[in-house]
Amino acid sequence: MWFELLILIIGIAYGYFSAGKQDLWGILKQGAIIGIVLGVIFGLIAAFLAPEGFSLAAGIGGLVGTVIGIIILVIIFIVGVFLGDIIEGAIKKR
Repeated sequence: MWFELLILIIGIAYGYFSAGKQDLWGILKQGAIIGIVLGVIFGLIAAFLAPEGFSLAAGIGGLVGTVIGIIILVIIFIVGVFLGDIIEGAIKKR
């Protein structure tokens, strides 16, 4: 829970301190690509390090779990960026 809160706070800071509106769709696509790459890497590591009968399930489970976990963190970051943009717009209107 603390890690997700930290990701949200970093997203708010990024949205606030970066000038203008951010490309939220681009951030999501980049995060999904990073998630897939890391998922494949961790899935292959799990497949090679796990015992014989469990290697395929560990590799696929590691891949899917890592991809889903990273995409969820990216979505939390995007929500923070969106909130940071709103705060930046509200403060600059004054």
